[in-house]
Amino acid sequence: ANNSIAPRNMTTAIHMNDITELPHTNASSDLIVGQGVRFTGTAAVPHRAIINGIFDGELTAHELIVEIDGQVSGTITANVVDVKGVVKSTVVCSHLLTIHATGFMEGTMAYGELSIERGGKFAGQMKLR
Repeated sequence: ANNSIAPRNMTTAIHMNDITELPHTNASSDLIVGQGVRFTGTAAVPHRAIINGIFDGELTAHELIVEIDGQVSGTITANVVDVKGVVKSTVVCSHLLTIHATGFMEGTMAYGELSIERGGKFAGQMKLR
């Protein structure tokens, strides 16, 4: 019976890897907010925060990835920010901030470098750090 459970879990893990690139995460220092999950509060993440659900609060991370279904509101401080979903926040990004074609950002952002793909949207105030 245990053997029948393992392949299903393995299949699920492979499917999630396709969505959030989990093979490149360091589980001990990453935060993953999965689809359907709502997090409210403060998080200090040593490595990577991957948001595929809803995050509302204060987030400090080395790298923030907001997936297509992800929504972030509050205050963000990160070295690298990658937006494929929705961010309505104050963002301070010391290095590269990327808004992909599916991404939408609203608020105030300060960045080191900025990349907005065709189709990506931004509304608010921005300034070079």
